Amino acid sequence: MSRRDQIRMSPDEVRAFLAECRDLQVASINADGSPHLVTMWYALDGDGRVCFWTYAKSQKVVNLGRDPRLAVLVAVGDRYEELRGVSINGRAEIIDDPAEVQRVGEAVYERYWGPIVGDEVRDVVARMGAKRVAIRVMPERTVSWDHRKLGGVY
Repeated sequence: MSRRDQIRMSPDEVRAFLAECRDLQVASINADGSPHLVTMWYALDGDGRVCFWTYAKSQKVVNLGRDPRLAVLVAVGDRYEELRGVSINGRAEIIDDPAEVQRVGEAVYERYWGPIVGDEVRDVVARMGAKRVAIRVMPERTVSWDHRKLGGVY
């Protein structure tokens, strides 16, 4: 078995890893072809796909509207033998339906701040979402690694 095969995460491990981690690096393509890279908070939809929300006029949305190709990365680890990550190349689905934007916004809110309790908090999320869109990452290629699987042998 190759080292690459040894460190690859299973689909269940990928989903668990994405559910556990917090920061998503999002790369889109600027008009001049250069990369635009930002860190976003995110949630997983019911199918395990990465979703986030952002201002509709943000540079990443402008880029994705022109060219939906993107790459996202979640990675953790302080030492080589601890490195874990998931990189997804795919296409962005830009969602501007207010109900769906609200759903993604609530999922992101709950992931980082805890359960939405009461209509007051839900209204705050709705106000936050008024100028936002949701982005769903439609994966075409997923690469994963978990160096802990090597058991310290390199």
